Amino acid sequence: MSDELWKYCTKEQCEEFLLSLNLTGSLRLSDGKRLALLYGLANHTEDHYTLRKIPKRSGGVRILQEPDSLLKYIQRQILHRILSQFPVSGCARAYIKGVSLRDNALPHTGKEKILKLDIHDFFGSLSFIQVYQRAFPGTLFPPSVRALLTSLCCLDSALPQGAPTSPCISNLVMKPFDDYMESWCLERQISYTRYCDDMTFSGSFTPAEVINKVKPFLLRMGFELNEKKTRVCTRCGRQEVTGLVVNDHVQTGRGYRRKLRQEWHYIQKFGLTDHLRRIQYKGTPEEYLARFSGQINHILQADPENSYFQSVKGELSKMQTS
Repeated sequence: MSDELWKYCTKEQCEEFLLSLNLTGSLRLSDGKRLALLYGLANHTEDHYTLRKIPKRSGGVRILQEPDSLLKYIQRQILHRILSQFPVSGCARAYIKGVSLRDNALPHTGKEKILKLDIHDFFGSLSFIQVYQRAFPGTLFPPSVRALLTSLCCLDSALPQGAPTSPCISNLVMKPFDDYMESWCLERQISYTRYCDDMTFSGSFTPAEVINKVKPFLLRMGFELNEKKTRVCTRCGRQEVTGLVVNDHVQTGRGYRRKLRQEWHYIQKFGLTDHLRRIQYKGTPEEYLARFSGQINHILQADPENSYFQSVKGELSKMQTS
């Protein structure tokens, strides 16, 4: 259906369309109260968020705008009933079920050169109009419904980093860029992937040529590159993609693996209880084992055939169930 046809829909028909989306899920409300709830949330989203500060590994903090339980519930309905039905680019590797950091790093393994680019304030630069146009297309939704859905997913006319809908929407907004860059790169035998705001290009190419293609395209979309995070890695040095080393094959960094080997050695040598006492660990043994197990899984996600850490994982599993 052409979006022009929506102009013939009455207000009542648009509301009927909105109710058919069942965005209130299992909440037992009359149709009138369902509409009132959706309009109320959309008109006052700022009242339904709290700010949370998350420390960054590199220092500083990341600000998350977290919706309250009611708005989050509605957003999850939007995600599962609407957004997850739309295709994203094959170059997008973040926020996709079954796609891992390894999948993002693998295309760049053993390449002559790697260029890493970063988008400055990615979620904060995703605007209301971009969400309106890309996440809720006019061929499928009446204008009033598009505006309401967009309002439910935005905060202060931008995409909040913390809403369950934001990751999927970011991939939908970036699809035209991803598709164009994929085509452009294929013609030049360059591999391209994007993990959220991290873009990676690899192959034999001139970095300046890629940057000169990426930069104006992003500017037209309202984004800008974070010049401080631009990196070019050659075979002569360590080539890393989203935290994984890709010089010869995908794996975590040597220092990371060495630290966990040492940690496991001490657990075996002193026993878990004495080891935790020696390092003055403040949490419970269960919390420690869960964290350590997660780190081992991170290594195996990158390098599933690593026999040493496969063995450690098996022993850890026994410790956690005993």
